[in-house]
Amino acid sequence: MRRLLATAVVPLVLLAGVGCSADPDPAPPGPAAPAGPAVALPSAGASASQVCAAAQQAGTLAVQTYVDELGQMVAATGAEDAPGAQAARDRAGAALTGWRSALRELSTRATDPPLKTLLTDMADEVEAKGADVDEIDEADLERLRQRLDQLCAR
Repeated sequence: MRRLLATAVVPLVLLAGVGCSADPDPAPPGPAAPAGPAVALPSAGASASQVCAAAQQAGTLAVQTYVDELGQMVAATGAEDAPGAQAARDRAGAALTGWRSALRELSTRATDPPLKTLLTDMADEVEAKGADVDEIDEADLERLRQRLDQLCAR
């Protein structure tokens, strides 16, 4: 997490002057991120490649949303916007919750036993980590995605 925050803070520090404009009414923040990965799920009994593709897409979307929201949280914290920081934190947690839900749903649709087991295990790991952004770093999330990539590449 520290490495992720450092990566998010450096660009924010470099761009700090950009946020200091004479405009007293800044534009409102962009639309809220979705509650979790919005991925088209294959039908029950789908092929392993279809389930793998959906699981990989859900993982990519969840991790990207998580990282983006952590950046928003750091920016809001730097701007002393406690409600904005909490909202970004909540959206980051929701991205992981959505990923866990997608993994669980995909595990019920997988017919390949090793894939079914891996998806269930991954959902359990994401759930065990919880949605607390202080307890998760990008290395944990990347390790989970790599396990899926290895199985799906076979």
